[in-house]
Amino acid sequence: MTEMSSPHISSPRITVLKVQPGTPPFRIVEIDGEMVCEARTLTDVLQVAAVCGITVHDLDDPDVIRWVGGDKLTWMPH
Repeated sequence: MTEMSSPHISSPRITVLKVQPGTPPFRIVEIDGEMVCEARTLTDVLQVAAVCGITVHDLDDPDVIRWVGGDKLTWMPH
Protein backbone atom coordinates (compact mmCIF):
# COMPACT_ATOMS: atom_id res chain seq x y z
CA MET A 1 0.00 0.00 0.00
CA THR A 2 1.34 3.41 -0.86
CA GLU A 3 1.03 6.52 1.26
CA MET A 4 -1.34 8.07 -1.27
CA SER A 5 -3.84 5.22 -0.92
CA SER A 6 -3.63 4.92 2.86
CA PRO A 7 -6.08 6.98 4.91
CA HIS A 8 -4.73 9.95 6.86
CA ILE A 9 -5.13 9.38 10.58
CA SER A 10 -4.72 12.58 12.52
CA SER A 11 -2.94 12.44 15.84
CA PRO A 12 -3.22 15.97 17.21
CA ARG A 13 -1.09 17.01 20.16
CA ILE A 14 -4.09 18.59 21.94
CA THR A 15 -7.23 16.70 22.96
CA VAL A 16 -10.10 18.40 24.75
CA LEU A 17 -12.40 15.85 26.40
CA LYS A 18 -16.17 16.12 26.95
CA VAL A 19 -17.69 18.53 29.44
CA GLN A 20 -17.60 17.31 33.03
CA PRO A 21 -20.24 18.40 35.54
CA GLY A 22 -19.02 20.84 38.12
CA THR A 23 -19.39 24.36 39.39
CA PRO A 24 -18.48 25.59 36.89
CA PRO A 25 -18.40 22.74 34.33
CA PHE A 26 -15.00 21.97 32.82
CA ARG A 27 -13.25 19.97 30.11
CA ILE A 28 -10.05 18.03 30.66
CA VAL A 29 -7.24 19.01 28.31
CA GLU A 30 -4.59 16.51 27.30
CA ILE A 31 -1.38 17.42 25.51
CA ASP A 32 0.74 14.65 24.03
CA GLY A 33 -1.49 12.12 25.84
CA GLU A 34 -1.05 13.60 29.32
CA MET A 35 -3.69 15.47 31.30
CA VAL A 36 -2.48 19.04 31.75
CA CYS A 37 -5.47 21.00 33.04
CA GLU A 38 -9.17 21.41 33.61
CA ALA A 39 -10.32 24.08 31.17
CA ARG A 40 -13.41 26.11 31.91
CA THR A 41 -13.19 28.29 28.80
CA LEU A 42 -11.72 28.26 25.33
CA THR A 43 -9.15 30.77 26.55
CA ASP A 44 -7.92 28.22 29.11
CA VAL A 45 -7.23 25.76 26.27
CA LEU A 46 -5.25 28.36 24.30
CA GLN A 47 -3.29 29.44 27.38
CA VAL A 48 -2.23 25.93 28.37
CA ALA A 49 -1.28 25.18 24.77
CA ALA A 50 0.92 28.28 24.72
CA VAL A 51 2.56 27.32 28.03
CA CYS A 52 3.36 23.94 26.45
CA GLY A 53 4.88 25.64 23.41
CA ILE A 54 1.99 25.03 21.01
CA THR A 55 0.58 27.91 18.99
CA VAL A 56 -2.96 27.22 17.79
CA HIS A 57 -3.85 29.10 14.60
CA ASP A 58 -7.03 27.18 13.75
CA LEU A 59 -9.22 25.68 16.48
CA ASP A 60 -11.05 23.62 13.85
CA ASP A 61 -7.91 21.94 12.43
CA PRO A 62 -8.12 18.23 13.35
CA ASP A 63 -4.34 17.92 12.88
CA VAL A 64 -3.85 20.38 15.76
CA ILE A 65 -6.70 19.83 18.20
CA ARG A 66 -9.32 17.14 18.77
CA TRP A 67 -12.62 18.04 20.44
CA VAL A 68 -14.38 15.09 22.13
CA GLY A 69 -18.06 15.31 23.08
CA GLY A 70 -18.65 18.67 21.48
CA ASP A 71 -16.82 21.41 19.65
CA LYS A 72 -14.90 24.50 20.73
CA LEU A 73 -18.14 26.20 21.77
CA THR A 74 -19.41 23.35 23.98
CA TRP A 75 -18.80 24.28 27.61
CA MET A 76 -22.02 23.17 29.33
CA PRO A 77 -23.06 19.52 29.92
CA HIS A 78 -25.98 18.24 27.87
